[in-house]
Amino acid sequence: MKFSLSSIIAITTAGTALAFVSPNSRISSTTLTTVTDAYDGYLRRTECLPSSRKSSVIEMAANGEEDGTTSEYDLLGRPARPGRPLKVAIAGGGVGGLTTALCMLKKGFDVTVYEKTAAFARFGGPIQFASNALSVIKEIDEGLFERVMDKFTFTGTRACGIKDGLRADGSFRMTNDSLDYLWNPDAPADWFVKFPLKQCADLFGLPYTGVIDRPDLQEILIDECKKIKPDFIQNGSPVSGYVSKGKGKGVTVNLGDGSTAEADVLIGSDGIWSSVRAQMYGEEIKKSSNNGQKRQGCTYSGYTVFAGETVLKTEDYYETGYKVYIGPKRYFVTSDVGDGRIQWYAFFALPPGTKKAPSGWGGSERFDQADPEENLVEYIKSLHLGWSDEIMTVLDATPPESVEQRDLYDRAPELLRSWADGNVVCIGDAVHPMMPNLGQGGCQAIEDAFVLAETLEACKSTEKLEDALQNFYKKRIVRVTIVQFLSRLASDLIINAFDTPWSPHDDLGKTWKSYLTFFWKPVLQYAIFPAQFAYLYSYHPTGSMGDLPKSLEAKWRKQHEDDAEAAFIRVSEDGQSVAAPSFFKIAEQPETVMAAKRR
Repeated sequence: MKFSLSSIIAITTAGTALAFVSPNSRISSTTLTTVTDAYDGYLRRTECLPSSRKSSVIEMAANGEEDGTTSEYDLLGRPARPGRPLKVAIAGGGVGGLTTALCMLKKGFDVTVYEKTAAFARFGGPIQFASNALSVIKEIDEGLFERVMDKFTFTGTRACGIKDGLRADGSFRMTNDSLDYLWNPDAPADWFVKFPLKQCADLFGLPYTGVIDRPDLQEILIDECKKIKPDFIQNGSPVSGYVSKGKGKGVTVNLGDGSTAEADVLIGSDGIWSSVRAQMYGEEIKKSSNNGQKRQGCTYSGYTVFAGETVLKTEDYYETGYKVYIGPKRYFVTSDVGDGRIQWYAFFALPPGTKKAPSGWGGSERFDQADPEENLVEYIKSLHLGWSDEIMTVLDATPPESVEQRDLYDRAPELLRSWADGNVVCIGDAVHPMMPNLGQGGCQAIEDAFVLAETLEACKSTEKLEDALQNFYKKRIVRVTIVQFLSRLASDLIINAFDTPWSPHDDLGKTWKSYLTFFWKPVLQYAIFPAQFAYLYSYHPTGSMGDLPKSLEAKWRKQHEDDAEAAFIRVSEDGQSVAAPSFFKIAEQPETVMAAKRR
C-alpha cells in the first residue's frame, strides 16, 4: 500500500491534533479518512502554509466543523484562516473597475483587470464625488483618500442649486432664494432653490461633495493597485465573453485576441455597452432599435447633452459650486471644476441621433457630423434665445471646437433578474447606468466595489461564491433602484414639469407649468431636496469624521484661489485653449501616452 508524502504528513498532523481532543469526543474512522483526504487535496493545491494553519484545518475537521467546504472545493484564504487567494478577473479599467481592484487587492485577493485600451492616457473630464462616495474611499484606504483630497475641488460648501434661466440679470450676482420678490418688485428672483449639500454632509459628519479630474483619479487608483500587485492590469485585452463552469469551478474569461484566462469570479465593470452584460442578458452589443429608442437593452432618456469647458472668472466664481439654470424645455448646468475652469452641460429634449458634435464614447469625429464646420457654440446659443446673459457669457468664452455631445441612455432597474450569473457579476454602469443629474453614477459604482469586496471576503471556500454574488445583488438592488429613480426623475421634472416660475411682476412665466413650478418651490426647498440628499449620504461606512471635513475644506480653499488666479492670468495672456481631447472620450484612446502627447 502506497502513501504519498502529503498523506503521511496529513495523517501525522491529524494524529497530533487528535491527541489533544477531549476523551469524551466521538471521532469515527470515516471522519479521520475525510480529514486525511481533504488535507491531502489541500496540500496539492498550495505550496506553503504555516504549520499553525495546517493544524487548524485538521482540528476543525476532527471536531466536526464544516467550515463551509468539502474536499471538492478550494479553501479561500485570509490572514486568519488557511487557503489560497480568491482569483478575480475584472472587465474594464474605469473608475468602478479600478476601485474594485484596489478593494480586493487590499483584502489579499489575486486580481487582474482586463482593459481594452492599449495604454492609459490623460483623457476625460471631471467626475463628481458626493459625500457618500468619499466616505467609501476613506474606508477603503486612508492613503487613497488623502491623495484624492489633494486633487479635489469642493463644490458642496458653496451655493449650489437651481437658478431662473430667464430672470438672472447676467451679472452673476448672489441672491437669496426666498419669496421676497412676491411683494417686493425690486427683490431679485435669480435663485429658485438652493441644495442643502453642506447641511446634509454635516448631518453625517462627511466630507463635502466636489469633483476630481478623471485622469488624476485614474492615475491614483492605478498607482495604489500597483503598490500591491505591479502587473495587476492587462491593457489591450478586452473581455469578449465568458464560460461559467459551475459551483466552485470558476469561470473561463474569453479575451478579444482569442486567448482565455481562468478565474474564480469575473466582474463586469465594462460600462454601459458591456460585453459581460450582453452575454448575461442575451443582448447584442450596441445594437439599436430602428428609432434609436433602445440600444443594447438601454432606453434613450429623451435627452441629448452638449458639454464644454472654459476658464472664466465670473463675479460668483468663488461663491458658487454648481448651478442649474431652468427654462422652457431645457436646462443648462455650470460647475466649478478647479484651476479657474467652469464645466458646462446643455440638456435638450431631442430625438436620439441628432448629432451635431462628436461624442467620444461612440468613436465619432467632428468630420462625421452633418455640418463639421458649424459653430457649435452659436448653435447652442440659438437654442437659448431669451435666456440669461450668464449662459451666453460662459458659451462665448468656450472654444467651439471643444464642444462635444452625447445621447443619454439609462436602464430600468433589474428587479426581476439578478446582476449575477453563476460565477459572473456586473457592477456600475455595466448594469445600472443612470442619468447624470445627481452625479451618482461613479458614486454608486464605488459603493458596488466596496460591498462586493466585503461580501466575497466572507466566503471561506469556492463552494459559496455563487451564493455570495447573489447576496451582493440583494444587498444593492434596493438602494441602486432608488438612486436610478431619483436621477431620472430630476431630468423628467426639469424638462417636462418645470418652466420659468410664475412672478406677479412680469410675463415670463404664465403657463400652467410656470404656476406648478412656483408651487413646487417650498416643497423642493424644505422636503424633497433635504430628504433626497440625506438619503444619498446615509450610506457612509466610515461613520462621522468629526472636524476633518471642515479642516479639509479650509485647507483647500486657499490653494483653490491661488490656482484659479494663476489660470485667469494665463488665459488673459495666452487666450483660451481647447480641452484635450474629450470630456467623454475614455474608450477610444491612442496606443501610447507619448502618442497622446504628440496629438
